[in-house]
Amino acid sequence: MAAKATVFKVALQIADMDRHYYADHALTLAQHPSETDTRMMVRLLAFALNASDTLAFSKGLCVDDEAELWDKSLSDEINVWVEFGQADEKWLRKASGRAKQVILYTYGGRSVPIWWQQNQQALSRYDNLSVVNFPEDAVKQLAVFVTRNMALQVSISEGQVWLSDNENSVLIEPENLKSV
Repeated sequence: MAAKATVFKVALQIADMDRHYYADHALTLAQHPSETDTRMMVRLLAFALNASDTLAFSKGLCVDDEAELWDKSLSDEINVWVEFGQADEKWLRKASGRAKQVILYTYGGRSVPIWWQQNQQALSRYDNLSVVNFPEDAVKQLAVFVTRNMALQVSISEGQVWLSDNENSVLIEPENLKSV
């Protein structure tokens, strides 16, 4: 019998001074059995950075035709397609053709510069693609927040992200590798 996803409940308060977006979100995150806590927290961080009333997690790792996180219009157009890790150029080309904006969040530490050097030229032709890297040290610190029921606050100002709960606080300074 296949292992089932682990369900996490998240009460997320977002204060994004850069975008003037202030809201509370009650989220249910399903962690695939093969997904690490770190990757799940990167998905949550990406949600906070792109939060809107229409941003949603898709069916996830098991579905080939969907982003893991996306913002769709009422007419089912994909406004924002979010990917994670060191994605394949062919996959990003497909996403760029289907969505108005594609954002790739990388978080692999020392392997990211190598991946970026190998893919930068190919990815430069996609005008609607942004690539953002989360520093390895900050990503590792995200594990302190993982519990089945999380109450988190996110403050975003001048490109810096503060993630905190009642006991911990982590500063994340995303690095823009490619901007739209």
